Amino acid sequence: MVMGVVGDGAVKVLLGAAFVVGANQIGHLLGVPIWLMVGSGVALLIGGGTEIGYVRSRPMRTYTRLMVAYDSGWVLAALAGVLVAWRGSDGGGEVWVGYQTAAPLALAVFLVAACSERAASAS
Repeated sequence: MVMGVVGDGAVKVLLGAAFVVGANQIGHLLGVPIWLMVGSGVALLIGGGTEIGYVRSRPMRTYTRLMVAYDSGWVLAALAGVLVAWRGSDGGGEVWVGYQTAAPLALAVFLVAACSERAASAS
């Protein structure tokens, strides 16, 4: 299970790096402004790095719940983006990349908060 968490975090880090490095090209393909691509890349780097960094100090149950929530939201955001694009709007890419900006930061906040709760209960 630890390898799964590390792998999930590594995918976020790699995707974040690709978003930052290829912001212009990927943003053009998705119809997303460069600033949003860079912001999303940074958010993914933070979320993935936090996920990897806390892997030994969090219960796997916490990780499982957060990963299921994150991935469920990812699927819903992808479906919403496809629906928006299918209806003729240019905002489908922004919906998906917007999720990729907010969700990793939320994941990082929840992982750090889980640390604070655990430390407080140990004291």
